[in-house]
Amino acid sequence: MRVLLAGGGTGGHLMPALALAEALRRLRDGVEPILVGAERGVERDILPTSGYRYYLLPVHPIYRAAWWRNARWLVALPKLLGATAAILEKEQPAVVVSTGGYAAGPIVWAASRRGIPIVVQEQNALPGMTTRWLARRAHQIHLGFPEAREHLEIRESTLVFDSGNPIAPPPVPMPGKRVARHALGIDENASVLFIVGGSQGAHAINRVVADAIDSGAFSGVTVLWSTGKGQWEEFGSYHKPPWRIVRAFWDPIDEAYAASNLAVARAGAMTTAELCAWGLPALYVPLPHAAADHQTRNAKALAEAGAAIHMPEADLTADGLASEVQRLLEDDDRLAGLAAGALSRARPQAAEDIATRILALAG
Repeated sequence: MRVLLAGGGTGGHLMPALALAEALRRLRDGVEPILVGAERGVERDILPTSGYRYYLLPVHPIYRAAWWRNARWLVALPKLLGATAAILEKEQPAVVVSTGGYAAGPIVWAASRRGIPIVVQEQNALPGMTTRWLARRAHQIHLGFPEAREHLEIRESTLVFDSGNPIAPPPVPMPGKRVARHALGIDENASVLFIVGGSQGAHAINRVVADAIDSGAFSGVTVLWSTGKGQWEEFGSYHKPPWRIVRAFWDPIDEAYAASNLAVARAGAMTTAELCAWGLPALYVPLPHAAADHQTRNAKALAEAGAAIHMPEADLTADGLASEVQRLLEDDDRLAGLAAGALSRARPQAAEDIATRILALAG
């Protein structure tokens, strides 16, 4: 049985598709997940090493502001329609799953026209254009944020689930703070701040953290810092263990999550899902230029649920960040409340839950 998983353009759409593919293969023998992405998306570099069969479509983003750039669709559409038809004819999938992004829309729409069951997985509190377009054709919709439901028009027969976002769940039992800190070589009794600056567009966070350190802030705080590969040369010199441990990426990231009292991060759907799953209090600085400002919707939803602090980038300064971090780290009751709120929004088994329902739909 073949299940087509379509999504990409960005890692935020591709990673859920890969997580679901792994869960499907783990849950039932004889299921073959097949990935579909875009020729120009991040998947062109990731899928060749994924171990799955895949297709890359000649599909382009739809531009909201620079609308004139959509003229290329006049040339690309006939080729795209032919490619999607050829894939569906060859693979004959039992179910087609959309994880969003411009890579998903055309083939999922074509599959629905053929009567193939459709599943939509939406990561954000504000659904993307592809999800809103496909929602009325879906048999199942799985939401990363329950707040997304109010933005969708669906059929009466469509099943909607508050499933959460498919991530690699924390180990059971989770590593304790003492064990994680010992492994990292840091003080067992320290206040530990994790800066998740490795995501795309996080340079503003990295720059402010560097300015705060230069001004003498965080002097009593152990800082774990992920700069991102592209920013390591600029910020790697701040690596001064055991008080500051700076890496381009934390892989595996479990020790950093387990060791920390507080995280500062962008508010991408997968990042927030992981932090909630670990019950880690977080201060979110949404990327202001994300599509439709969806990261702000994510941060506000979690803040209103008592699961995080929302700090707009317009308010992000070295002094402001340092003051807020210090206040939080000195308030154990506040941190405990944020941790409880994060865990209340956690769906660590989302990948298996969604995959189970996909298989039930496929029969």
